[in-house]
Amino acid sequence: MSYWKPIIVVLIVIGALIAGKIFLFPAPNTSKPGPAAGGPPPATAVSGYVTSYQQLDNQVFATGSLLANEIINITPEVSGKLIYLNIPEGQVIQKGQLLARINDTDLRAQLKKLEVQLTIAQNKMDRAKKLLDINGLSVEEYEDALNSYNVLKADIEYTQALLEKTEIRAPFTGKLGFKLISDGGFVNTTSVISTLQQINPIKVEFSIPEKYAPKTQVGNTIHFKVDGYTESFTAKVYAIEPNVDIASRSVMLRARAENPSNKLKPGSFARISLSMGVDDKAIMVPTQAIIPILKGQQVFVAENGTVVAKPVTLGFRGDKKIQIVDGLNAGDTVITTGLMSLRAGAPVIIKSITD
Repeated sequence: MSYWKPIIVVLIVIGALIAGKIFLFPAPNTSKPGPAAGGPPPATAVSGYVTSYQQLDNQVFATGSLLANEIINITPEVSGKLIYLNIPEGQVIQKGQLLARINDTDLRAQLKKLEVQLTIAQNKMDRAKKLLDINGLSVEEYEDALNSYNVLKADIEYTQALLEKTEIRAPFTGKLGFKLISDGGFVNTTSVISTLQQINPIKVEFSIPEKYAPKTQVGNTIHFKVDGYTESFTAKVYAIEPNVDIASRSVMLRARAENPSNKLKPGSFARISLSMGVDDKAIMVPTQAIIPILKGQQVFVAENGTVVAKPVTLGFRGDKKIQIVDGLNAGDTVITTGLMSLRAGAPVIIKSITD
C-alpha cells in the first residue's frame, strides 16, 4: 500500500495542472468571421456592358479559291504522228488558232481520188440527164448515175470531216500551259498536248453558312484579297448552288471578276467579304459575354443587383463583338466578367462599364 501512494499523489497533481490550463487559459478562437447564419451571400463585383442600338454593316467573311473561267486539256481526236506543233508556252492565243496537226497524207490522197471520181460521175450524170430528156436513156439508168454521184459527194464530205479532226485549234481565247509532247511524237485520243485556260474573267468560288443563304442573291458584290497584293478586288455573284452541303451546312457560291492584266491566278487562296446590307438597330455585345448552353447560347444580365440568365439568338460575328438577333433589348446591362462563378439569382455589383 505504501508503494502506490507516491504514484497516486503524482497523478492527482498532473490532473490539477491540466484542469487549471483548461479553465484559466482557454484556446484562442482562430475561426474567421463570416456572415451571420441564414444571411444572404455577399454580392460579386463584375464588369458590365450596356446595350444600345448600333448601325451594323452586315459583313460575312469567308475563304475561297480562284478558278479559271474556262479550262481544258488539249487532246487530239484521232491517233497519228504530229507533223506540226505550235504551243507557245504561257502565252495568250486566240480562238481558232491552229495548235497542232496530225499526219494527214493518206486522207488528202484519198480526198484527191474522190474528187476525180466525183468529176467523172458528174459528167456521166450530165450525159444521162440529156439522154433522159430525149428518151435515149431509161429512168433507172439515170438514177444509177445520180446515186453514184451522190455517194461520191458524201464520201468527200466524210473525208473532209476526218481531215478536220487532224487539226487541233483553240476552242476559245486563253493562256496556254506547258507543252507536254514534242513535234514528231505519236499521239492518240488520250494524249494531253497542253492545257488552255481562260483567266479573264476569273471565277471566285467560296461557301457561306446556310443561315446567310436567304440574304444572298445573284448580283451581290463581293470584295476579296489574295496573297502578294495589298489591293482589294471585286467580283459579282453569278451562281448559287441550289443545295446545302450536308457535311458543312454551307452553301457554295461563284462570283466572276475582271482580270485584264492577268494578275489573278487560278488556284490562289482568296479572303472574301460579302455585304448583307446595313442594319440601323443592331444590338451588339462583347463575344466573351456569350455562354454556350445545351440548347444554344445565353448571356447573364444584371437586373436590380441580381443575375438573370437570358437565352439569345446570335447573328453576325465580328472580331470583338457579336450581334444579338433575339433575347436582349437596348439598355440591358450584360455581364462580361466573372461568368464562371455566377449563377442565375446571385447578387452582383457592377464595378465598371466596358465599351
